[in-house]
Amino acid sequence: MFEQKDAQPIQNAPQPSLPESELIASEQTLLAGEVKIRDIIAPASMRISPDHLELSGLWLRTLFVTVFPRYISVGWFSPIINLSATMDISLFFYPVSSGIILNQLKKKVGNLEAQLIEDKEKGAPRDPLRETALRDIEELRDAITQGVEHFFQHAVYVTLYAAGKKELDALTENVELLFGSKLVATRRSLWQMEQGFNSTLPLANDELGVSVNLNTSPAASSFPFVSSDLTSDSGILYGINRHNNSLVLFDRFSLPNANSVVFATSGAGKSYSVKLEVLRSMMMGTDVIIIDPEREYEHLSEAVGGTYVNISLNSEAKINPFDLPRAVADQTSASDVIRSSVITLKGLVRLMLGELTNQEDSIVDRALLETYAKKDITAASDLGSAEPPLMQDFSEVLAGMEGGQALSERLKKYIEGTFAGLLNNPTNVDMQNQLVVFSVRDLEDELRPMAVYAIVNYIWNVVRSRLQKRILVIDEAWWLMQHEDSAKFIFALVKRARKYFLGVTTITQDVNDFLGSPYGQAIVTNSALQLLLRQSPASIDNVVKTFLLTEGEKYLLLEGSVGEGIFFAGNKHAAIKVVASYTEDQIITSDPRQLLEIEQAKKEFAQQNAGPEEPQIPLSAAAAAQTSNAQ
Repeated sequence: MFEQKDAQPIQNAPQPSLPESELIASEQTLLAGEVKIRDIIAPASMRISPDHLELSGLWLRTLFVTVFPRYISVGWFSPIINLSATMDISLFFYPVSSGIILNQLKKKVGNLEAQLIEDKEKGAPRDPLRETALRDIEELRDAITQGVEHFFQHAVYVTLYAAGKKELDALTENVELLFGSKLVATRRSLWQMEQGFNSTLPLANDELGVSVNLNTSPAASSFPFVSSDLTSDSGILYGINRHNNSLVLFDRFSLPNANSVVFATSGAGKSYSVKLEVLRSMMMGTDVIIIDPEREYEHLSEAVGGTYVNISLNSEAKINPFDLPRAVADQTSASDVIRSSVITLKGLVRLMLGELTNQEDSIVDRALLETYAKKDITAASDLGSAEPPLMQDFSEVLAGMEGGQALSERLKKYIEGTFAGLLNNPTNVDMQNQLVVFSVRDLEDELRPMAVYAIVNYIWNVVRSRLQKRILVIDEAWWLMQHEDSAKFIFALVKRARKYFLGVTTITQDVNDFLGSPYGQAIVTNSALQLLLRQSPASIDNVVKTFLLTEGEKYLLLEGSVGEGIFFAGNKHAAIKVVASYTEDQIITSDPRQLLEIEQAKKEFAQQNAGPEEPQIPLSAAAAAQTSNAQ
């Protein structure tokens, strides 16, 4: 008999196990099939040659620094870093024990002193190189002993990338020239191109091992990230620093002078940038006066409630060039004010009549003084209540002087002839506004220099009468640079503006004409604030020479987009991109298409918000209704 028992489930049955060798092999197979980061970033192909390296169709070459000069300035590496080229740069710093260095320097000092003494005993001429080396070593020993300086072995490697052999050779020569311009000697890593490439990879692996002995100061000067920070606690926003994306905040009145120059080609954004500065300066309480040659500032004036003065032969706005400042802020004597006005008017007369002989110049000088005297304006007069003469009075005085009849006849076209009505009327312009714009677009080209000259003179009289933080914008200033007298007048204004809390902004697109004038060069020198936007190839060399630009900055100005350029503020400068909010852009834009869209939007808005139109009644029906009502 068999005893039947219930079947019990089998638990924890032993699993078949693989040998250890097979397990390791399977894990290796699994790992080999996984995608790793190095599989993604590794090049598709690589060929190593003695003087270059080919990497997935690109040609590479590595340079290393062998010698530094005795003196090197901070930021010397910037031209190489800012070069418009693809490159990898590695800097290695190996600290060296101060005790070891001091011991070696002590031996070096002993050798140099012994050699100098031996030369002296032999009567040999002094060796400046050894004396300089001894002096430098002694200074370095003192600095290391005091802990002011430390010692390093410093390695600099640069790997260049190009599309082909010819491009790589040209780029290499360019970079070597940039290093050479700083007196830094470099060599190519011949027969070590792979090691040079590996040394510039972000692996902190120095496979070349070519270093130079340097102390702290020159080693620190190699730090690549050097850019001017133009962010201050006060001022307005000019744009974005393209080096580090910081804000360019600056107060132009904090500089030794508040003058500014803006150079750019047509369409590069110079008027846009200036209008943005004007709008933001007004928010800070600054008064602004603008000379507008193309009615570009009319929309801005309307938006902020400014005064827009149209100066033309037929306009109602008039400016009398014989006006005097009513009350001079610096309490200048009446005789000095009259003398200054006569000198200014002589410049205007030369613009009107052309070149004058010495005799004619003397006649004009006496006639101007007599013209003021005719209206009882003398050194003893009260200028606050005096009524200034007109151009017609000056012509009459000239006609009554011996030798002045011919000059009077030449002036008649501005009094009775074709150009009458521009410079022969009392001033009726209202300057009591935060923004005043003078438009000269409707003037003939022949009259524009004279009108702008008279306007600037009138503005100068207003500025001298009362101290107030002001900005004067002269657009297309190259007109005034074409004539010596007007250029001299603007230069004198720029030099004296600081004294009266005035900042003069001169804008021009014709850079060569402006910088070709000696007064134009002087205006740039006396302007602490400078904005360079995109330049034309014809004028870039003149700009580079005037502003001492590097090659990188030169190409930045040639290739920059609208609103991109270089901003100079005193001794600092940085690449800038001018940015505006949507609302600001709608106010200051000069794009004709955008202006048409704005005008169309205004018309549509006016039509949508207009009330329901009253029904139109025919004239006959209206007359019948009036008749029936009367009955």
